[in-house]
Amino acid sequence: MFHPMTLSENKRLSVTPLLSATAASTSSISSTSSEASEESPPTSARFELQDIKYHHFPCTHLSGSFSYRSLAVLAGHKGSISCLSLCGEFILSASQGKDIIVWQQPDLRPFTKFGQGDGSVKAVVTVGNKVFTAHQDSRIRVWKVSRSSENVFKLVDTLPTTKDYLGKFMKQSNYVQTRRHHKKLWIEHADSISCLAFYNGLIYSGSWDKTLKVWRVSDLKCVESIKAHDDAINGLVAGKGIVYSASADGKIKAWGKEGKSSHCLKGILEGHKDVSFNSVIVSEDGRWVYGGGSDGFVMGWEVCTSDGDQVASWKLVCETKAHQMAVLSMCLMGEMLCSGSADKSIGIWKREAFGKLSKIGIISGHEGPVKCLQASPNSVGGGFMLYSGGLDKSLRVWWVSKPSTTQRSTEEKSIILS
Repeated sequence: MFHPMTLSENKRLSVTPLLSATAASTSSISSTSSEASEESPPTSARFELQDIKYHHFPCTHLSGSFSYRSLAVLAGHKGSISCLSLCGEFILSASQGKDIIVWQQPDLRPFTKFGQGDGSVKAVVTVGNKVFTAHQDSRIRVWKVSRSSENVFKLVDTLPTTKDYLGKFMKQSNYVQTRRHHKKLWIEHADSISCLAFYNGLIYSGSWDKTLKVWRVSDLKCVESIKAHDDAINGLVAGKGIVYSASADGKIKAWGKEGKSSHCLKGILEGHKDVSFNSVIVSEDGRWVYGGGSDGFVMGWEVCTSDGDQVASWKLVCETKAHQMAVLSMCLMGEMLCSGSADKSIGIWKREAFGKLSKIGIISGHEGPVKCLQASPNSVGGGFMLYSGGLDKSLRVWWVSKPSTTQRSTEEKSIILS
């Protein structure tokens, strides 16, 4: 499943001029515990302004003090890039070609690859020292990240686990009808798993089989299966005790639980008629939810709470025509929202008062639809790093400034004038 990069393979992974790591930045990587170097993914390297070489790419100004810069184009996947994930100092990019490439920050050199032959990868999520990957073959694979072993990303289990399966397959009541004359155990997905989310010790998986399943990280056991939608589930996100599932049926559904009870439906966020929701995101404070539709709209809701700080309802606050074609992916960085589209562009938006979105600009560069987006929480020179994966098989890296009404900082000026 795993093998280090050979020299010939490393050459085939095309990397146009990138971020340059200095000795200072390398030494800034720290561990949170004495065992971190062996049993958990390394902590993220801190990006420093001097670590980045910008002179190969012009800085593009959009509106006001906002600008962005293309830093790298990483090529090496056999298929379209389907998902991205940050894992300590690594960036993981997975593709329809069944391969997962691990890129090391901050220089973004290929570190290794794993996962070949396990079915097209649809989603990746990192939890502690484990990586969960969802596949088109309707299985979830669990990889352990360890630097004490030659196999840095080592396959340790597949969900449902054999133990879970054996504990249920003899009992007829554990089987559900998936299609005509065909039954499966309720712990099994019957179609491609399209999305994953992690929250509070649980992994959530959404599938084209219209179900939402809940897995306990501690023992990898499937604890719930929910008939969630009337069509395929395309996106999942969790925050502040609520899990949101976005579906091709044009609805985003909110799921929650009280105490140790099972998840129940808390609310339905209605989209446009006959329009699929392809992605959903929630703000860090859990107050704002945004869904990206196949009609190019981004719709936003405010989460209203009761006196007991419990979610009571959702109020539609914006309907923004973000793109000319379908919105396929979104990510949030503070008050900024980034949207990736089938029109090959990335929209940059700022969340204003009452949750409305104002357009800052458009980033162009991909030669195919933008399938996935991931923003790094590290601040770099008055901005942040944005990673985008496309159906053009490329992973692109951008520096995006954070818009401000005040004068640009000295760091930001140095970037623009370089």
